[in-house]
Amino acid sequence: MTSQDLPLLSASDIRTLADGLDLRPTKTLGQNYVIDPNTIRRIVSTAKLDADEHVLEVGPGLGSLTLGLIDQAEAVTAIEIDPPVAAQLPATIEQWRPGTAQRLAVLEADAMHITGEQIVAAAPESADGPPTAIVANLPYNVAVPVMLHLLAELPSIEHGLVMVQHEVAERLTAAPGSKIYGVPSVKMAWYANATLAGTIGTKVFWPAPRITSGLVHFTARKPPETTATRQQVFEVIDVGFAQRRKTMRAALSTWAGSGALAEEILVAAEVDPKARGEVLDIADFARIAEQHQARSTA
Repeated sequence: MTSQDLPLLSASDIRTLADGLDLRPTKTLGQNYVIDPNTIRRIVSTAKLDADEHVLEVGPGLGSLTLGLIDQAEAVTAIEIDPPVAAQLPATIEQWRPGTAQRLAVLEADAMHITGEQIVAAAPESADGPPTAIVANLPYNVAVPVMLHLLAELPSIEHGLVMVQHEVAERLTAAPGSKIYGVPSVKMAWYANATLAGTIGTKVFWPAPRITSGLVHFTARKPPETTATRQQVFEVIDVGFAQRRKTMRAALSTWAGSGALAEEILVAAEVDPKARGEVLDIADFARIAEQHQARSTA
């Protein structure tokens, strides 16, 4: 029997598990559980995982995707914020995939505040090193900050696939010059090349969300070469997009100390002072941060 033939949680299985925990999904925790096995198979297949990989999953919920990941990867570390759900997950995986307990670690934690050290320390016995991939159905309300936080904490991540609100997926994968290109697009580009890998309808979830979801596939890349820190580059990004209609000279004037200083920094960074943030790529923002840093330390 191949991994494609192994049983996965159905809608009735999910509801049985939820009833056993007296669980009612909440918007606060962004709980929308995948109840369609074929969607799980599609996500796992699109993630392109190697058999020896250690996968990080965020918000595993009742275990729909976790089962699919256990079938494909050597080790899975799952971060779950809801205590009863976190406590139930190992038992569910053992029931559906007997003998796999040593390949799963469940961390009851908030993914927004967990550290890379905590994740690595909690790795399952079968893991041969830190996580190399992220595959997750991310809560809509915190998808972008969680994604950026985990990429910052885990430089071992090489690739991944996340399911997010479709509008967020478009923003994460937008290119310079697009109307939806913005802070998430540029910050994601610091860590990885991201592409839209598909759309997921509402009927495969319980409860069904009002909006469709998007799959974002990403491959890690090295940040631009710069003497500026990531924090300094991200600060420029935040300031540059704070008022989208402003030119970079105007947007950065307070941050730089004056409009004249902002223009001086931009020219030195080979960026047109009249340009707007939405036409600049991550390398442009890195050069701006570097020029500002050079003047601050001169």
